Amino acid sequence: MIPTSENDLSLDLSRDGSQTVYSERYGQHYHSMHGALSESEHVFIKEGLDRLTRTKIKVLECGFGSGLNALLTLREAIERNIEIDYHGIELNPISEEIWNSLKYERSGLKELMTFFQAMHEAQWAKQSQIHPLFQLTKLKEDLITTSLEGGYDLVYFDAFGPATQPELWTREIFERMYQSMATGGVLTTYSCKGDVRRAMTSIGFDVEKPEGPPGKRSMLVGIKG
Repeated sequence: MIPTSENDLSLDLSRDGSQTVYSERYGQHYHSMHGALSESEHVFIKEGLDRLTRTKIKVLECGFGSGLNALLTLREAIERNIEIDYHGIELNPISEEIWNSLKYERSGLKELMTFFQAMHEAQWAKQSQIHPLFQLTKLKEDLITTSLEGGYDLVYFDAFGPATQPELWTREIFERMYQSMATGGVLTTYSCKGDVRRAMTSIGFDVEKPEGPPGKRSMLVGIKG
């Protein structure tokens, strides 16, 4: 573990060699210790972005966190030549000391670290053009009360787990997600809890339970019909 001057946060090295942030306050890592990069690539890219064939995609991330999911989405935008309008909600942003200590260049993302810095330096509540194919709007707001813009093709639901933040995994929250999504939109999350699946199903999501990332048997994907 790499300590920082922030009392609550520190950095750990996960099993695939990529770093993740640990929150003492919540007693959880931002990404899986089985592999931070591996988890993000599987849950949010393979089971999220890869499901869409559109050339312009509007993304909502619930829990911007370290910015890893946004960075991987930017990489995909460049490789596929697709336009991404990315919105990230984060009530408790990490500090410059933390994000500047995340060495994702060790995870094969070295050429994108300038964009990673630009993401974290971008002003809150203002649209920023990070790359010609990637624009970012960060919202320092509570997911429960924030106003959602709507028209989202893809939702990355990456809040801390249901046992830690149960208020973010309710039927009401997923109903807000559903209402904010475009028809055919995809919501993907690492969780596979039965209560979460039932909440999503009761709202109208067509819920799938694909294989999970390393260390997890399964996860959930909801599709808005």
